Amino acid sequence: MTYVTNMPIDFYYAPGSPPCRAVLLAAKAVGVELNLKLTDLMKGEHLTPKYLKLNPQHTVPTLDDNGFSLWESRAIMTYLQNQYGKDDSLYPKDPKKRAIVDQRLYFDLGTLYARYADYFG
Repeated sequence: MTYVTNMPIDFYYAPGSPPCRAVLLAAKAVGVELNLKLTDLMKGEHLTPKYLKLNPQHTVPTLDDNGFSLWESRAIMTYLQNQYGKDDSLYPKDPKKRAIVDQRLYFDLGTLYARYADYFG
């Protein structure tokens, strides 16, 4: 069952981006339908005045939930769960359980991306 909000939730994304795909998976898990807004980075669509008003860091993904603008995939995923989740099974309220989820969410920042940079950098 898909949770339908009163207003569409616009999701600005690039299809090849792992962070964008992570948000899409989280939205599906929560049951939130997103209004997909393909953002062509090669054409500079993330640099337009309209986009910069939503996200002055001009990155994808970006979420616009009825005027509430948010970027960074982990922030978007936790927001969707906190705002629209039916329970706390995906992002527990218990601090220790939540810490484990956060640990897994941020694994790529300190471990995976560091190795990637070592290899390709």
